[in-house]
Amino acid sequence: MKSNIQNKYVSATQNRKGVAAVEAAVVLPMMLILVLGTIEMGTALRASTIMQSSVREAGRITNMRWSEIVGEGDTPNAKLERDLRNFVTASGLPGNDLVVSIIHADGGSAGQAFDISDEANELKMVKIKLELPYSSISLFPVRYMGGKSVSASLVMRAGMAGGLSQ
Repeated sequence: MKSNIQNKYVSATQNRKGVAAVEAAVVLPMMLILVLGTIEMGTALRASTIMQSSVREAGRITNMRWSEIVGEGDTPNAKLERDLRNFVTASGLPGNDLVVSIIHADGGSAGQAFDISDEANELKMVKIKLELPYSSISLFPVRYMGGKSVSASLVMRAGMAGGLSQ
């Protein structure tokens, strides 16, 4: 009797030897996709945070007395764009791929280029917007987010006698 029970037990365990391999073959790809997706979304979140910090700094520059920080032959808009690219590059992102927009945020000229040095734009709403193509920051060769971009923006009032020399 004992040998009969042992034979059934041995045959049952022998039949289950491949089950672990089948389970791993089913579960492992799903787990791998979840882990890689989490890493990829973390990369996008990191880029978004860096870009949001840079537009905050740009807002401070927009309200500074830029006549004292902009060199001769340079414009506040060009300096602002250069500083944004440098900030993003120093943080480890490709600043050269950055699309920078400095535009009117409201009124009849909404969406048009905003000249920070123009005294007529004093105390008007300005929007500073950054966009970085997702393909520039993706860690993996498969581009699920092809054609998408990570963006950050800031809307604020320009000036407070920022560029006027007094």
